[in-house]
Amino acid sequence: MIQKAILAGFGGQGVLMMGVTLATAAMREDKYVTYLPTYGAEVRGGTANCTVSVGDEEIASPIASNPDFLVVLNAPSLHKFQSILRKGGDCLLNTSLVHEKSIRKDVNVYEIAASEMAEEMGELRSANMIILGAFLKISGMVQPETVLGIIDETFRRKSPKVVEKNKDAFWAGYRYFE
Repeated sequence: MIQKAILAGFGGQGVLMMGVTLATAAMREDKYVTYLPTYGAEVRGGTANCTVSVGDEEIASPIASNPDFLVVLNAPSLHKFQSILRKGGDCLLNTSLVHEKSIRKDVNVYEIAASEMAEEMGELRSANMIILGAFLKISGMVQPETVLGIIDETFRRKSPKVVEKNKDAFWAGYRYFE
């Protein structure tokens, strides 16, 4: 089975970091993976999205014309991508920045105020890790422990405090839908 996800938001929100973390974790679990990033020329503040496909069989194309999952960090991304989410698919919204609801009635919508949660935790930049944790709880695409290992490797060179903040943010998102 192959699962496809589109992660979308503004440049600077950590959308591509979420995607590469997810793809790397899937590779560590010996799964087939594709990762296709797209971002505006201005990067920070411009559009950014990526497609991540994970499966137990070869993946023919990195393009997800009907993804199973849509992770939306801002309103323009909801407008752009909600129509291509497959019927019965799962849409995860950062309600801190997405105030309108999905117009789709044939998809499952999960809401989490990730940016507000990150701010309450003292690190607004960790909203992407909150969203990533929530996404993994919903999708089951990879094991949370594998992602924690990737977070450790990625942020270790910054400081132990940064690693712990990102891990705490990840778990806050993962446990949100329990």
